[in-house]
Amino acid sequence: MFEINPFAELAVTVPAGIMQGFVTVMIALVAGGTIFDIIHKGSAKYFFQRWSREKGLKQRDPGFDEKIASVAKTTAHDVLTSGEFCNFKRRLAHLLTMYGFIAYAVATAVMVFSYPTKDIATPAYWPQIWWLGSAMVCAGGYWFWFFIRVDVAAEGNSPFRVMRADLFVVSLILSTTFALIWAYSQAVGASYSFVALALYLIATAVLFGSVPWSKFSHMFFKPAAAYQKNLAHLNGGRNHLPAPVDKPATLGKPERHGHNY
Repeated sequence: MFEINPFAELAVTVPAGIMQGFVTVMIALVAGGTIFDIIHKGSAKYFFQRWSREKGLKQRDPGFDEKIASVAKTTAHDVLTSGEFCNFKRRLAHLLTMYGFIAYAVATAVMVFSYPTKDIATPAYWPQIWWLGSAMVCAGGYWFWFFIRVDVAAEGNSPFRVMRADLFVVSLILSTTFALIWAYSQAVGASYSFVALALYLIATAVLFGSVPWSKFSHMFFKPAAAYQKNLAHLNGGRNHLPAPVDKPATLGKPERHGHNY
């Protein structure tokens, strides 16, 4: 089951062109939604204005090697390992979800476009990556939703309380959950296979179609903000914030770090 391309199996009843068209539409929705979000929220204008202001605040001109080192450090610390999360559990849940989604999305695109039918043999590792990625998203997503989310863990609200800000994570979790249910039901020939497929497609359409109203585009803005912040620290401008004091804070030593922050 874990070595079978579920999309090639589906191609027996649904033409591969329809599946490829659906994925293409989802990609277009992400691109268009992100552009709309940038225009609507003025993100590009904000970053440009901040960059222009930073040029007037900088106290030194870093060398090319320093800039490359800063970009490399930011990539390794902030982008690839989510080092801005102080809480280990929150960081691990985020990494599981992030890398799981990347693996799931890439494997889906490869299987749909490169191995769309059973006539073209799919390397076993692509379905395995797809299953593993989906499972990672579910593990990280449900862990975050029920045990780490601040309004649940710290404020005591019900984990079933859903707000607009939760649109991205809810649709992402449901998309991968229904994906696993559909792939399993199709592999064992269950009667509810097409119901699971319909729910999978609906959740996926909501995930990629709701970019302007969800936090989906946050995954693009967040790295850009991290690069800008670290380069600003490098040139001494520090985004118009004061430099660190010479001595550490003397307001007392906390016994433990905050649970969520």
